[in-house]
Amino acid sequence: MTESRNDVHVHESHASIQDDQRRLWIVLAVTSVYFLTELVGGYFAGSLALLSDAVHMLTDIAALCLGLLTLWISARPASSGKTYGYLRAEILGALLNGLFLWLLVVFIWIEAVSRLRNPRPVSGLAVMAIAIIGIAVNTFSAWMTAVGSDGKRGMAMRAVFLHVISDLVGSFGVLASGALGYFTGWMRADPAVSILIGGLVLYGSWGLIREGVDILMESVPSHIDLDEMRTDLLAVEGTEEVHDLHVWCLTTRQFALSAHAVVAADADRDRVLADMCHLLQSKFDIHHLTLQLERDNRRAHEPEHY
Repeated sequence: MTESRNDVHVHESHASIQDDQRRLWIVLAVTSVYFLTELVGGYFAGSLALLSDAVHMLTDIAALCLGLLTLWISARPASSGKTYGYLRAEILGALLNGLFLWLLVVFIWIEAVSRLRNPRPVSGLAVMAIAIIGIAVNTFSAWMTAVGSDGKRGMAMRAVFLHVISDLVGSFGVLASGALGYFTGWMRADPAVSILIGGLVLYGSWGLIREGVDILMESVPSHIDLDEMRTDLLAVEGTEEVHDLHVWCLTTRQFALSAHAVVAADADRDRVLADMCHLLQSKFDIHHLTLQLERDNRRAHEPEHY
């Protein structure tokens, strides 16, 4: 059994994590300042939309702290007990962030229903002013978390990006509710917008939750076609069969593979192995791989293995 591991790729992943950390620290500072602005402004304006968005901003702060913590943990070196290190910490943190968003939505909806039944006066002008600031702040934060320096994002960064996007949508909703309250006097606009914001948050976070579960279940990465990969491996000169082919995610940036390949008796095993490794690294971006080369198929009489 031969294992190939690209140390350069690992170093690049750590550099990406460090870039993500730097970006998250900047967003954390900006978010904290705006959270205090929105909390105070929502209290004095009597706006549920502002207060619920402030609570949402608080969860963003928690999400940012959790993201920074999980990035720090995931960058810790491997050990004899954890040979892949702590890479999955990023996935667990992203899942917790997604579930945190869902709990927040429940809280917002309960309060919004209460206010729909018993509308409260809202200072529309103050709500609009704070919402405009929020749009600027969240646009900046979305830009900071949209993509890393390497053109990729880990799940921790994506989780924070979803929080920021939901805040940006929420800021537009708060602006609309403030305008409706100020120009038309319709006070139910405030809780109605809160319900809409909650629905958008659920919709946006579902993909993150699903991907995190898929990674923990070691599903095949969504961008990889296993049949195409098998065909490409069989096309390597000297390869007669490929079986027990498994591909899974270590993190959103790193993928792993294990497979058995039957090679022709007269084939150069070293060349076949080198060609397969080059194919998997260059085309499929898989750098953690284990390939076992065989002269005959030991599973010829067993059910097909994937």
